[in-house]
Amino acid sequence: MRASSEYRPLLLESLKNPKEAEAYLCAALEQGDRKMFLIALRNVAEARGGIGKLAAKSRLNRESLYRMLGSRGNPSLQSLTVLLKSLGFRLSIARDAA
Repeated sequence: MRASSEYRPLLLESLKNPKEAEAYLCAALEQGDRKMFLIALRNVAEARGGIGKLAAKSRLNRESLYRMLGSRGNPSLQSLTVLLKSLGFRLSIARDAA
């Protein structure tokens, strides 16, 4: 049996795959928990080269990104849109089937 400490490197490796990252972010968003979604975004950012690389690509301040993706983060829709675009994703709206 593998030690639980090996989970994070495996997760980050899998999140390098765009389809895996997309499914991961969608699952986190569907949970309806803002903190969980921000953690998922932070994990995808880390898998894609880290916050520094994301800051350069998105032209968002690195310190702001750390705050935005922190446990108390509350990004604006504009910042979230820029962040997602820099990671190769976008927000979309779908009708709720319920």
